[in-house]
Order: sequence, then structure tokens, then C-alpha cells
Amino acid sequence: MELIEGIRTRRSMRQFTDKKVDRETLEKIIDAARSAPTWKNSQTVRYVVVEDRQTLDRIADDATCGREANRRTIRGTQTLIALASVKGISGYEPDGSFTTNKGNEWQMFDAGIAAQTFMLAAHAYGVSSVVLGIFSDEKVSEILGLDDTLTVSALIPIGYAGGEPRNPPRKDLLEYIIYK
Repeated sequence: MELIEGIRTRRSMRQFTDKKVDRETLEKIIDAARSAPTWKNSQTVRYVVVEDRQTLDRIADDATCGREANRRTIRGTQTLIALASVKGISGYEPDGSFTTNKGNEWQMFDAGIAAQTFMLAAHAYGVSSVVLGIFSDEKVSEILGLDDTLTVSALIPIGYAGGEPRNPPRKDLLEYIIYK
């Protein structure tokens, strides 16, 4: 798949078949995704692969902040990626001060780049995905037993498409551009 075609054809998918993404494919996706740029090449993103059905259901029921669509999506996948970030590195100097006035926002910036790179790599391997942002990062961390050096930045259910993805209309190109 050509890069531009992949960017234009990747769509969020919330329904998946029962076919599980095998570990070899998953590791190829993560191997590609780890090429995503990060703050000062800090490489702080971690991919927590959740395949255990009880854990998936617990996250769906207890950590989606009452968002029914997210609960259904997680219950309907065989694999969930909890995209986690090592705290206190992106945007920081070695002495703990912030490098810019954006403070620790760089951590989420890095996580966003990593999430998109992961989802594009998945798409290239025929695996569908959606990024979920409405969840309790503390509850997910507790359920997964993550230590306090990590924070969960996004949840990415993945699998094989269980239907046709929506192709929402896009705004006119000139609405995206500001020339000065």
C-alpha cells in the first residue's frame, strides 16, 4: 500500500470479527510504530497488549466513564492496545524543569504521533483500529497493574473489520490552510 493511499483510506472501525490478530502481525505493527518520532528521541511510548477476555471486559465495564460506545467497542474486540507513556520525560529538561511553555503537553503530543503511526501500520497489515480517548487512565492502570511511572494516554481496540467503515465528509481543503 502506498503511503498517501494508506493515509486517505484508513478509517476508524468500532466493530471487529472474532478473528484475533496473531502475535507475529502485532509485533510487525509495533515494530513499524516504534519509528514514530518522540521528544528528543526519548522513545517513551509503551504498547500494553491486552488479550485476556476478563481484563478486556473489566476495562470496558469499569473504565470507560459511562461511554456506552467505548464499552461496546472494547467488549467487541479480541485485542486492546493501552498506549502508555513514561511520565516526566517528554517536554522536560534533565533537571526536571520544562523546556518550553507547553510544559508536559509534549507527552500527549508524542502519544498522538505514536497512536497514528500505530494505526497506519495496522492498516497496512489489514488490521482495523480506533483510538478511544474517553476512559479513566487511573482505572485502566489499576486494572492492568501498571506502575506509577506510566500513564495511559489512549486505548486502541484493534482487529479485523466487522463491517464497512464510515467515510465521513471532510471540510474543504482551504478551511485547513492559513496563509500569511
